[in-house]
Amino acid sequence: MTTVKFPDDFKWGTATAAYQIEGAYDEGNRAPSIWDTFAKTPGKVLNGDTGDVACDSYHRIDEDIRLLKELNVDVYRFSIAWPRIIPQGRGEVNAEGIAYYEELIDKLIANGIEPFVTLYHWDLPQSLQDEGGWENRATIDAFVAYSEAVFHAFNGKVKKWITLNEPWCISILSNYIGEHAPGKQDLQTALDVAHHILVAHGKSVKRFRELAIEGEIGYAPNTEWRTPYSTSPEDVLATQLRSGSFNEWFLSPVLKGEYPELLMNWYEKKGFTVKIEPGDMDIISQPIDFLGINYYTGSFIRHASGNDIFDSEEISSSLGKTDFNWNIYADGFYQVLSWITATYGQIPIYITENGACYEADLVDGKVNDEARINFLRDHIMALHRAISSGVPVKGYMVWSLMDNFEWAFGYSKPFGLVHIDFNTLERTPKESYYWYKQLSSSNQLEV
Repeated sequence: MTTVKFPDDFKWGTATAAYQIEGAYDEGNRAPSIWDTFAKTPGKVLNGDTGDVACDSYHRIDEDIRLLKELNVDVYRFSIAWPRIIPQGRGEVNAEGIAYYEELIDKLIANGIEPFVTLYHWDLPQSLQDEGGWENRATIDAFVAYSEAVFHAFNGKVKKWITLNEPWCISILSNYIGEHAPGKQDLQTALDVAHHILVAHGKSVKRFRELAIEGEIGYAPNTEWRTPYSTSPEDVLATQLRSGSFNEWFLSPVLKGEYPELLMNWYEKKGFTVKIEPGDMDIISQPIDFLGINYYTGSFIRHASGNDIFDSEEISSSLGKTDFNWNIYADGFYQVLSWITATYGQIPIYITENGACYEADLVDGKVNDEARINFLRDHIMALHRAISSGVPVKGYMVWSLMDNFEWAFGYSKPFGLVHIDFNTLERTPKESYYWYKQLSSSNQLEV
Protein backbone atom coordinates (compact mmCIF):
# COMPACT_ATOMS: atom_id res chain seq x y z
CA MET A 1 0.00 0.00 0.00
CA THR A 2 1.35 3.41 -1.02
CA THR A 3 0.14 6.69 0.43
CA VAL A 4 0.21 10.01 -1.40
CA LYS A 5 -0.47 13.22 0.52
CA PHE A 6 -2.16 16.32 -0.84
CA PRO A 7 -1.17 19.91 0.06
CA ASP A 8 -2.28 21.00 3.54
CA ASP A 9 -4.58 23.70 2.12
CA PHE A 10 -6.15 21.44 -0.52
CA LYS A 11 -9.96 21.63 -0.61
CA TRP A 12 -12.19 18.56 -0.92
CA GLY A 13 -15.80 18.87 -1.95
CA THR A 14 -18.68 17.68 -4.04
CA ALA A 15 -21.03 19.25 -6.56
CA THR A 16 -24.64 19.42 -7.74
CA ALA A 17 -26.80 21.56 -10.05
CA ALA A 18 -30.14 23.23 -9.38
CA TYR A 19 -32.41 21.58 -11.95
CA GLN A 20 -30.93 18.16 -11.23
CA ILE A 21 -31.71 18.14 -7.50
CA GLU A 22 -34.05 20.91 -6.35
CA GLY A 23 -37.51 19.95 -7.60
CA ALA A 24 -40.21 22.39 -6.44
CA TYR A 25 -40.50 23.47 -10.05
CA ASP A 26 -43.56 25.67 -9.45
CA GLU A 27 -42.89 26.85 -5.89
CA GLY A 28 -41.49 30.09 -4.54
CA ASN A 29 -42.50 32.05 -7.66
CA ARG A 30 -40.09 30.07 -9.82
CA ALA A 31 -40.93 30.27 -13.52
CA PRO A 32 -40.22 27.59 -16.15
CA SER A 33 -36.74 27.14 -17.58
CA ILE A 34 -35.79 25.66 -20.92
CA TRP A 35 -35.25 22.36 -19.13
CA ASP A 36 -38.83 22.30 -17.83
CA THR A 37 -39.99 22.75 -21.41
CA PHE A 38 -37.52 20.29 -22.91
CA ALA A 39 -38.15 17.54 -20.35
CA LYS A 40 -41.91 17.77 -20.91
CA THR A 41 -41.53 17.48 -24.68
CA PRO A 42 -42.29 13.85 -25.65
CA GLY A 43 -39.24 11.87 -26.69
CA LYS A 44 -36.62 14.28 -25.37
CA VAL A 45 -35.85 12.65 -22.01
CA LEU A 46 -35.61 8.93 -21.29
CA ASN A 47 -38.79 7.49 -19.77
CA GLY A 48 -40.43 10.91 -19.90
CA ASP A 49 -38.63 11.89 -16.67
CA THR A 50 -38.64 15.53 -15.55
CA GLY A 51 -37.00 17.59 -12.83
CA ASP A 52 -40.35 18.51 -11.25
CA VAL A 53 -39.42 16.72 -8.01
CA ALA A 54 -35.86 15.48 -8.66
CA CYS A 55 -34.22 14.91 -5.24
CA ASP A 56 -36.57 17.42 -3.57
CA SER A 57 -33.54 19.28 -2.22
CA TYR A 58 -35.59 22.48 -2.13
CA HIS A 59 -37.39 21.04 0.89
CA ARG A 60 -34.48 19.07 2.34
CA ILE A 61 -31.74 21.60 3.01
CA ASP A 62 -31.03 20.31 6.52
CA GLU A 63 -30.89 16.67 5.45
CA ASP A 64 -28.54 17.36 2.56
CA ILE A 65 -26.25 19.59 4.59
CA ARG A 66 -26.06 16.87 7.22
CA LEU A 67 -24.81 14.50 4.50
CA LEU A 68 -22.20 17.07 3.48
CA LYS A 69 -21.14 17.64 7.08
CA GLU A 70 -20.75 13.91 7.71
CA LEU A 71 -18.79 13.61 4.48
CA ASN A 72 -16.32 16.09 6.02
CA VAL A 73 -15.96 18.17 2.87
CA ASP A 74 -14.51 21.68 2.79
CA VAL A 75 -16.60 23.05 -0.09
CA TYR A 76 -19.96 22.43 -1.74
CA ARG A 77 -20.50 23.52 -5.30
CA PHE A 78 -24.10 24.14 -6.29
CA SER A 79 -25.84 26.26 -8.89
CA ILE A 80 -28.43 28.99 -8.55
CA ALA A 81 -31.50 28.71 -10.75
CA TRP A 82 -31.96 31.88 -12.77
CA PRO A 83 -35.77 31.31 -12.93
CA ARG A 84 -35.91 31.42 -9.11
CA ILE A 85 -34.08 34.75 -8.89
CA ILE A 86 -35.55 36.61 -11.88
CA PRO A 87 -38.40 34.38 -13.05
CA GLN A 88 -38.96 36.02 -16.43
CA GLY A 89 -35.25 36.37 -17.11
CA ARG A 90 -35.18 40.12 -16.64
CA GLY A 91 -36.97 42.51 -14.36
CA GLU A 92 -37.91 42.23 -10.70
CA VAL A 93 -35.83 40.11 -8.34
CA ASN A 94 -37.82 37.36 -6.61
CA ALA A 95 -37.43 37.63 -2.83
CA GLU A 96 -38.49 34.02 -2.26
CA GLY A 97 -35.75 32.77 -4.55
CA ILE A 98 -33.14 34.86 -2.74
CA ALA A 99 -34.42 33.58 0.61
CA TYR A 100 -34.09 29.92 -0.41
CA TYR A 101 -30.45 30.27 -1.41
CA GLU A 102 -29.68 32.51 1.56
CA GLU A 103 -30.89 29.77 3.90
CA LEU A 104 -28.76 27.21 2.08
CA ILE A 105 -25.67 29.43 2.12
CA ASP A 106 -26.07 30.43 5.77
CA LYS A 107 -26.46 26.81 6.89
CA LEU A 108 -23.46 25.70 4.85
CA ILE A 109 -21.31 28.38 6.46
CA ALA A 110 -22.66 27.51 9.92
CA ASN A 111 -21.50 23.94 9.33
CA GLY A 112 -18.04 24.95 8.20
CA ILE A 113 -18.66 24.26 4.51
CA GLU A 114 -17.67 26.90 1.95
CA PRO A 115 -20.32 27.64 -0.71
CA PHE A 116 -18.94 27.48 -4.26
CA VAL A 117 -21.65 29.07 -6.39
CA THR A 118 -22.33 28.54 -10.10
CA LEU A 119 -24.48 31.24 -11.67
CA TYR A 120 -25.51 29.30 -14.78
CA HIS A 121 -25.87 25.54 -15.00
CA TRP A 122 -28.14 25.46 -18.06
CA ASP A 123 -31.56 26.53 -16.72
CA LEU A 124 -32.22 29.57 -18.91
CA PRO A 125 -35.64 31.13 -18.20
CA GLN A 126 -38.05 29.95 -20.88
CA SER A 127 -39.27 33.51 -21.42
CA LEU A 128 -35.79 34.45 -22.67
CA GLN A 129 -35.67 31.40 -24.93
CA ASP A 130 -38.94 32.62 -26.42
CA GLU A 131 -37.03 35.77 -27.43
CA GLY A 132 -34.24 33.78 -29.07
CA GLY A 133 -32.34 32.55 -26.02
CA TRP A 134 -28.56 32.65 -26.22
CA GLU A 135 -28.76 33.27 -29.97
CA ASN A 136 -30.05 36.72 -29.07
CA ARG A 137 -27.33 39.10 -27.87
CA ALA A 138 -29.90 40.76 -25.61
CA THR A 139 -29.67 37.68 -23.38
CA ILE A 140 -26.09 38.68 -22.56
CA ASP A 141 -27.18 41.80 -20.70
CA ALA A 142 -30.04 39.92 -19.06
CA PHE A 143 -27.47 37.48 -17.67
CA VAL A 144 -25.28 40.29 -16.40
CA ALA A 145 -28.26 41.84 -14.60
CA TYR A 146 -29.13 38.46 -13.07
CA SER A 147 -25.50 37.97 -12.01
CA GLU A 148 -25.45 41.41 -10.41
CA ALA A 149 -28.57 40.62 -8.41
CA VAL A 150 -26.96 37.45 -7.06
CA PHE A 151 -23.65 39.20 -6.37
CA HIS A 152 -25.43 41.84 -4.30
CA ALA A 153 -27.56 39.30 -2.44
CA PHE A 154 -24.67 37.11 -1.28
CA ASN A 155 -21.66 39.43 -1.26
CA GLY A 156 -19.49 38.64 1.74
CA LYS A 157 -20.98 35.18 2.22
CA VAL A 158 -19.97 33.57 -1.07
CA LYS A 159 -16.26 33.88 -1.83
CA LYS A 160 -16.02 31.58 -4.86
CA TRP A 161 -18.09 32.28 -7.97
CA ILE A 162 -18.41 30.45 -11.28
CA THR A 163 -20.15 32.20 -14.16
CA LEU A 164 -20.86 29.30 -16.55
CA ASN A 165 -20.78 25.54 -16.33
CA GLU A 166 -19.60 23.64 -19.42
CA PRO A 167 -20.01 26.12 -22.28
CA TRP A 168 -19.49 23.27 -24.78
CA CYS A 169 -22.68 21.68 -23.49
CA ILE A 170 -24.60 24.97 -23.51
CA SER A 171 -23.68 25.54 -27.14
CA ILE A 172 -22.63 22.45 -29.12
CA LEU A 173 -24.43 19.68 -27.23
CA SER A 174 -27.62 21.72 -26.91
CA ASN A 175 -27.76 23.54 -30.25
CA TYR A 176 -25.82 21.35 -32.71
CA ILE A 177 -26.04 17.79 -31.43
CA GLY A 178 -29.44 18.63 -29.97
CA GLU A 179 -29.26 16.27 -26.99
CA HIS A 180 -29.91 18.99 -24.40
CA ALA A 181 -32.31 21.91 -24.14
CA PRO A 182 -33.32 23.70 -26.29
CA GLY A 183 -32.56 20.76 -28.61
CA LYS A 184 -31.56 22.55 -31.81
CA GLN A 185 -29.36 20.96 -34.47
CA ASP A 186 -27.57 23.72 -36.33
CA LEU A 187 -23.83 24.36 -36.09
CA GLN A 188 -24.03 28.05 -36.92
CA THR A 189 -26.56 28.50 -34.13
CA ALA A 190 -24.25 26.60 -31.78
CA LEU A 191 -21.27 28.81 -32.69
CA ASP A 192 -23.38 31.93 -32.16
CA VAL A 193 -24.47 30.65 -28.75
CA ALA A 194 -20.89 29.72 -27.84
CA HIS A 195 -19.68 33.22 -28.57
CA HIS A 196 -22.55 34.95 -26.78
CA ILE A 197 -22.18 32.94 -23.58
CA LEU A 198 -18.47 33.76 -23.49
CA VAL A 199 -19.28 37.45 -23.88
CA ALA A 200 -21.84 37.06 -21.07
CA HIS A 201 -19.16 35.45 -18.92
CA GLY A 202 -16.72 38.30 -19.59
CA LYS A 203 -19.28 41.03 -18.93
CA SER A 204 -20.26 39.40 -15.64
CA VAL A 205 -16.62 39.18 -14.57
CA LYS A 206 -16.20 42.85 -15.45
CA ARG A 207 -19.29 43.75 -13.42
CA PHE A 208 -18.00 41.67 -10.51
CA ARG A 209 -14.85 43.82 -10.48
CA GLU A 210 -16.74 47.10 -10.87
CA LEU A 211 -18.96 46.25 -7.91
CA ALA A 212 -15.91 45.29 -5.81
CA ILE A 213 -17.55 42.00 -4.83
CA GLU A 214 -15.57 40.02 -2.27
CA GLY A 215 -13.91 36.81 -3.31
CA GLU A 216 -12.84 35.22 -6.58
CA ILE A 217 -14.51 34.46 -9.89
CA GLY A 218 -13.89 32.00 -12.70
CA TYR A 219 -15.77 29.62 -14.98
CA ALA A 220 -15.95 25.85 -15.48
CA PRO A 221 -15.42 24.44 -18.97
CA ASN A 222 -15.59 20.70 -19.51
CA THR A 223 -12.50 19.10 -20.96
CA GLU A 224 -11.62 15.78 -22.58
CA TRP A 225 -8.27 14.38 -23.63
CA ARG A 226 -7.89 13.22 -27.22
CA THR A 227 -4.90 11.13 -28.27
CA PRO A 228 -4.04 10.52 -31.94
CA TYR A 229 -4.59 6.90 -32.91
CA SER A 230 -1.29 7.00 -34.78
CA THR A 231 1.42 9.50 -35.66
CA SER A 232 0.10 9.90 -39.21
CA PRO A 233 -0.46 13.55 -40.16
CA GLU A 234 -4.11 12.79 -40.90
CA ASP A 235 -4.72 11.31 -37.43
CA VAL A 236 -2.83 14.16 -35.78
CA LEU A 237 -4.89 16.80 -37.63
CA ALA A 238 -8.17 15.03 -36.86
CA THR A 239 -7.20 14.97 -33.18
CA GLN A 240 -6.22 18.63 -33.16
CA LEU A 241 -9.57 19.57 -34.64
CA ARG A 242 -11.62 17.40 -32.29
CA SER A 243 -9.63 18.51 -29.25
CA GLY A 244 -9.63 22.13 -30.37
CA SER A 245 -13.40 22.20 -30.76
CA PHE A 246 -13.87 20.86 -27.24
CA ASN A 247 -11.00 22.36 -25.23
CA GLU A 248 -9.28 25.31 -26.89
CA TRP A 249 -12.47 26.80 -28.33
CA PHE A 250 -13.71 27.54 -24.81
CA LEU A 251 -10.37 28.12 -23.08
CA SER A 252 -8.33 30.26 -25.47
CA PRO A 253 -10.86 33.14 -25.83
CA VAL A 254 -10.99 33.56 -22.05
CA LEU A 255 -7.33 32.97 -21.28
CA LYS A 256 -5.67 34.28 -24.45
CA GLY A 257 -8.27 36.60 -25.98
CA GLU A 258 -8.45 34.64 -29.24
CA TYR A 259 -10.14 31.68 -30.85
CA PRO A 260 -7.80 28.92 -32.09
CA GLU A 261 -6.73 29.79 -35.64
CA LEU A 262 -6.82 26.19 -36.86
CA LEU A 263 -10.50 25.87 -35.91
CA MET A 264 -11.43 29.32 -37.18
CA ASN A 265 -10.01 28.47 -40.59
CA TRP A 266 -11.64 25.03 -40.61
CA TYR A 267 -15.08 26.37 -39.75
CA GLU A 268 -14.78 29.12 -42.35
CA LYS A 269 -13.78 26.54 -44.96
CA LYS A 270 -16.97 24.66 -44.08
CA GLY A 271 -19.09 27.81 -44.39
CA PHE A 272 -19.48 28.80 -40.73
CA THR A 273 -18.45 32.06 -39.09
CA VAL A 274 -17.96 33.49 -35.64
CA LYS A 275 -19.79 36.80 -35.43
CA ILE A 276 -17.37 38.83 -33.36
CA GLU A 277 -18.37 42.43 -32.66
CA PRO A 278 -15.82 45.13 -31.82
CA GLY A 279 -14.60 44.78 -28.24
CA ASP A 280 -15.96 41.24 -27.77
CA MET A 281 -12.60 39.54 -27.33
CA ASP A 282 -11.42 42.11 -24.79
CA ILE A 283 -14.59 41.49 -22.81
CA ILE A 284 -14.34 37.71 -23.01
CA SER A 285 -10.72 37.76 -21.83
CA GLN A 286 -11.32 39.72 -18.63
CA PRO A 287 -8.82 38.32 -16.11
CA ILE A 288 -10.26 35.56 -13.92
CA ASP A 289 -9.03 34.34 -10.55
CA PHE A 290 -9.25 30.60 -11.11
CA LEU A 291 -10.25 28.02 -13.65
CA GLY A 292 -12.81 25.34 -12.90
CA ILE A 293 -12.17 22.12 -14.81
CA ASN A 294 -14.68 19.33 -15.38
CA TYR A 295 -13.21 16.05 -16.61
CA TYR A 296 -14.85 12.69 -17.21
CA THR A 297 -13.41 10.96 -20.25
CA GLY A 298 -11.21 10.90 -23.33
CA SER A 299 -10.52 8.86 -26.43
CA PHE A 300 -8.22 7.99 -29.33
CA ILE A 301 -8.96 9.82 -32.58
CA ARG A 302 -8.42 8.61 -36.13
CA HIS A 303 -8.93 10.31 -39.48
CA ALA A 304 -12.18 9.25 -41.15
CA SER A 305 -13.07 11.27 -44.24
CA GLY A 306 -16.66 12.48 -44.19
CA ASN A 307 -17.52 10.91 -40.82
CA ASP A 308 -18.09 14.26 -39.15
CA ILE A 309 -17.26 17.91 -39.71
CA PHE A 310 -13.67 17.18 -38.63
CA ASP A 311 -13.23 14.03 -40.77
CA SER A 312 -12.60 12.08 -37.57
CA GLU A 313 -13.77 9.12 -35.54
CA GLU A 314 -13.17 7.71 -32.07
CA ILE A 315 -11.25 4.47 -31.58
CA SER A 316 -11.79 3.49 -27.97
CA SER A 317 -12.07 -0.28 -27.78
CA SER A 318 -8.97 -0.55 -25.59
CA LEU A 319 -10.48 1.60 -22.82
CA GLY A 320 -12.84 0.44 -20.10
CA LYS A 321 -16.34 1.93 -19.87
CA THR A 322 -18.55 3.35 -17.14
CA ASP A 323 -22.25 2.51 -17.10
CA PHE A 324 -22.79 5.67 -19.16
CA ASN A 325 -20.61 4.02 -21.81
CA TRP A 326 -18.01 6.75 -21.33
CA ASN A 327 -14.38 5.76 -21.71
CA ILE A 328 -12.35 5.45 -18.52
CA TYR A 329 -9.19 7.40 -19.24
CA ALA A 330 -7.55 8.45 -15.98
CA ASP A 331 -4.23 9.24 -17.63
CA GLY A 332 -6.11 11.72 -19.80
CA PHE A 333 -6.93 13.64 -16.61
CA TYR A 334 -3.23 14.05 -15.89
CA GLN A 335 -2.56 14.92 -19.52
CA VAL A 336 -5.25 17.57 -19.84
CA LEU A 337 -4.27 19.30 -16.60
CA SER A 338 -0.60 19.31 -17.60
CA TRP A 339 -1.52 20.67 -21.04
CA ILE A 340 -3.65 23.47 -19.55
CA THR A 341 -0.80 24.71 -17.39
CA ALA A 342 1.75 24.39 -20.20
CA THR A 343 -0.53 26.28 -22.59
CA TYR A 344 -2.16 28.92 -20.39
CA GLY A 345 0.22 29.38 -17.48
CA GLN A 346 -0.07 29.05 -13.72
CA ILE A 347 -3.72 29.94 -13.27
CA PRO A 348 -5.13 28.26 -10.14
CA ILE A 349 -7.38 25.30 -10.95
CA TYR A 350 -10.25 23.71 -9.07
CA ILE A 351 -11.60 20.39 -10.30
CA THR A 352 -15.26 21.35 -10.29
CA GLU A 353 -16.56 17.98 -11.58
CA ASN A 354 -15.12 14.49 -11.87
CA GLY A 355 -17.00 11.27 -11.30
CA ALA A 356 -18.63 8.25 -12.87
CA CYS A 357 -21.98 6.63 -13.54
CA TYR A 358 -22.27 3.15 -12.07
CA GLU A 359 -25.50 1.36 -11.30
CA ALA A 360 -25.53 -0.41 -7.93
CA ASP A 361 -28.57 -1.60 -6.03
CA LEU A 362 -29.48 -0.91 -2.45
CA VAL A 363 -29.12 -4.27 -0.66
CA ASP A 364 -29.70 -4.65 3.09
CA GLY A 365 -29.31 -0.93 3.55
CA LYS A 366 -26.00 -0.70 1.69
CA VAL A 367 -24.87 0.22 -1.82
CA ASN A 368 -21.63 -1.49 -2.83
CA ASP A 369 -20.29 0.67 -5.66
CA GLU A 370 -16.71 -0.52 -5.74
CA ALA A 371 -16.44 0.40 -9.42
CA ARG A 372 -16.99 4.06 -8.54
CA ILE A 373 -14.36 3.88 -5.83
CA ASN A 374 -11.87 2.45 -8.32
CA PHE A 375 -12.69 5.18 -10.84
CA LEU A 376 -12.24 7.94 -8.27
CA ARG A 377 -9.04 6.43 -6.89
CA ASP A 378 -7.45 6.25 -10.34
CA HIS A 379 -8.46 9.79 -11.27
CA ILE A 380 -7.42 11.30 -7.94
CA MET A 381 -4.07 9.56 -8.30
CA ALA A 382 -3.73 11.17 -11.75
CA LEU A 383 -4.62 14.48 -10.12
CA HIS A 384 -1.86 14.02 -7.56
CA ARG A 385 0.60 13.32 -10.38
CA ALA A 386 -0.42 16.62 -11.97
CA ILE A 387 0.04 18.55 -8.71
CA SER A 388 3.45 16.88 -8.23
CA SER A 389 4.34 18.04 -11.75
CA GLY A 390 3.61 21.68 -10.92
CA VAL A 391 -0.05 22.05 -11.95
CA PRO A 392 -1.61 24.48 -9.41
CA VAL A 393 -4.73 22.49 -8.49
CA LYS A 394 -6.30 23.89 -5.32
CA GLY A 395 -9.27 21.61 -4.81
CA TYR A 396 -11.37 18.71 -6.08
CA MET A 397 -15.16 18.29 -6.20
CA VAL A 398 -16.59 14.89 -7.00
CA TRP A 399 -19.70 14.69 -9.17
CA SER A 400 -22.07 14.21 -7.57
CA LEU A 401 -23.21 14.39 -3.98
CA MET A 402 -26.30 12.37 -4.83
CA ASP A 403 -28.00 10.49 -7.63
CA ASN A 404 -30.12 12.97 -9.56
CA PHE A 405 -31.85 13.94 -12.79
CA GLU A 406 -29.19 13.17 -15.39
CA TRP A 407 -30.52 15.46 -18.11
CA ALA A 408 -31.58 13.57 -21.28
CA PHE A 409 -31.16 10.26 -19.44
CA GLY A 410 -33.58 11.13 -16.64
CA TYR A 411 -33.10 9.08 -13.48
CA SER A 412 -31.42 6.13 -15.20
CA LYS A 413 -27.77 7.15 -14.75
CA PRO A 414 -26.61 7.44 -11.12
CA PHE A 415 -23.46 9.48 -10.42
CA GLY A 416 -23.97 10.05 -6.70
CA LEU A 417 -22.04 9.22 -3.58
CA VAL A 418 -25.52 9.03 -2.02
CA HIS A 419 -28.22 6.71 -3.34
CA ILE A 420 -31.65 8.26 -3.86
CA ASP A 421 -34.80 6.17 -3.89
CA PHE A 422 -36.83 8.28 -6.32
CA ASN A 423 -40.07 6.80 -5.03
CA THR A 424 -39.50 7.70 -1.37
CA LEU A 425 -36.61 10.20 -1.76
CA GLU A 426 -34.77 8.37 1.00
CA ARG A 427 -31.04 9.09 1.00
CA THR A 428 -28.54 6.26 1.61
CA PRO A 429 -24.79 6.89 1.56
CA LYS A 430 -22.97 4.42 -0.71
CA GLU A 431 -19.67 2.73 0.02
CA SER A 432 -18.03 5.39 -2.17
CA TYR A 433 -19.37 8.02 0.24
CA TYR A 434 -17.48 6.44 3.12
CA TRP A 435 -14.37 5.99 0.97
CA TYR A 436 -14.45 9.66 0.00
CA LYS A 437 -15.03 10.68 3.63
CA GLN A 438 -11.81 8.88 4.56
CA LEU A 439 -9.98 10.73 1.78
CA SER A 440 -11.35 14.17 2.69
CA SER A 441 -10.63 13.59 6.38
CA SER A 442 -7.07 12.32 5.98
CA ASN A 443 -6.08 14.45 2.96
CA GLN A 444 -4.20 11.48 1.60
CA LEU A 445 -4.87 8.71 -0.86
CA GLU A 446 -3.95 5.09 -0.33
CA VAL A 447 -3.21 3.21 -3.56
